[in-house]
Amino acid sequence: MQQAKSTWATRALDKVEVVGNKLPDPAIIFFLCLLVVWFLSAIMSQFAFDALDPRTGQAVVINNLLTGESLADFLSRMVTIFTGFAPLGVVLVAMLGVGVAEHSGFISAGLKRMLDSTPRTFLTPMVVLVAIVSHTATDAGYVLVIPLAGVIFYAMGRHPLAGIAAAFAGVSGGFCANFIPSAIDPLLQSFTQEAARILDPNIQINPLNNWIFNSASSFLVVGIAWYLTDKVIEPRLKNVEVDGDSNEIPKFEELDQKQKKALRAASLAMLAGIVVLVLVLVPETSPMRDSEGALTSFQAPIMQSIVPIIFLLFLLPGVVYGYMAGVYKSTKDMIDSMTKAMNGMSYYIVMAFFCALFIDAFGKSNLGVLLAIEGAGMLQALQLPSMVTIVGIIFLTAFVNLFVGSSSAKWALLGPIFVPMLMELGISPDLTQIAYRIGDSSSNIITPLMPYFPLVVLYCQRYVKGTGIGTLLSLMLPYSICLLLAWTVFLLIYWSLGIPLGIQSSYIYPAA
Repeated sequence: MQQAKSTWATRALDKVEVVGNKLPDPAIIFFLCLLVVWFLSAIMSQFAFDALDPRTGQAVVINNLLTGESLADFLSRMVTIFTGFAPLGVVLVAMLGVGVAEHSGFISAGLKRMLDSTPRTFLTPMVVLVAIVSHTATDAGYVLVIPLAGVIFYAMGRHPLAGIAAAFAGVSGGFCANFIPSAIDPLLQSFTQEAARILDPNIQINPLNNWIFNSASSFLVVGIAWYLTDKVIEPRLKNVEVDGDSNEIPKFEELDQKQKKALRAASLAMLAGIVVLVLVLVPETSPMRDSEGALTSFQAPIMQSIVPIIFLLFLLPGVVYGYMAGVYKSTKDMIDSMTKAMNGMSYYIVMAFFCALFIDAFGKSNLGVLLAIEGAGMLQALQLPSMVTIVGIIFLTAFVNLFVGSSSAKWALLGPIFVPMLMELGISPDLTQIAYRIGDSSSNIITPLMPYFPLVVLYCQRYVKGTGIGTLLSLMLPYSICLLLAWTVFLLIYWSLGIPLGIQSSYIYPAA
């Protein structure tokens, strides 16, 4: 297959790739932002401002972070700033459990079983649904579901690139959607809460503040990807010859009887864990309820235990599958799975170090408060409806995502600006976060800077040798545009109907 003809879209994305490749690593971006905050605080501390700090009712005062006293305080707190960074603990604890489930083979076996038992008629929606569910494990979607979709499509006499495109749309384009709570939810929530506390130090945000909307979005993503794959993408590939080396085209490997038995036992173990959790929660005297007997309040232990529960519900079936499938011979093998999961998080830890220092300095300097108040004042002067503002956040995020691929890194940069500024306009952090997630997800599949983009190109080349970046971009652009537009409209309709975004979420700030 020849690389797709150069169009204005592919030329524009080629420019994005060139510019994006010149940007520093996200960790360095956070370090540079820290330096900028320091110098701005020193300059702007010399001026008086009329803006009132909502926390004190007094005029905002910018604190100079380059004084000897401030630098000494920074050095003395550097370790605790890092270790106390909420997103760090959230993602590491969750990934210990997910790592066992992933490296034992439980997650890959479950995904294979789902796809293997799917009738041809419903293959496309099942591929997209499995791709969405794969978000519960960090890399499972990219390293397992996407190539597996190509294998299954090819085995069923359909074009393999259509399968890869459908799976890529579900894994990456539908990154915001999922029925199952995962480490992504509390991770982004922790960044949102840190940002919101720039204005409201006592605010609490539930880790599942977007879960209901994310679940509903799964139907939207499946529907859009199903239609585009079957009616637009695959017909377009009709005359594209599969000319890859037959020896290099992967074959679908079914689970053997031992793996199937292990999968059944592990699934029952996970189900048993969920049943036990429900039985613990049901009694009105449950220790997981708050003092008034509520389950969904911020004070309820269950709401403060979302991450440990994710850890346990993935650890348990992962261990059962590992031992029954023969992957684990001893407890050391289980610990090795956790170690591998942590090895994969090493870059995140480095990035989190600089991110924590930047966010702490941004809040301590009061630059965040001033930016939020002045920015909100400008938006109020424009008298834009709240829905227009949210649409702007979605499209701005989608554009920024073309240059900065990491979802958490991007939100760590944008959250301290977007969240408090929109709080000043009466828009809740929950709504701002979901707007960010929609924009981030929609353009994931058309940025060559996304770390897994070259890997997806490689998957395609196994079947069609001439596949290039432009080819994949031309395949994924319809998904990206349709997801961005349809998802934005879906949010506006969802919002107008007043359906909750998630648990203890709201559309307005302060919540009614």
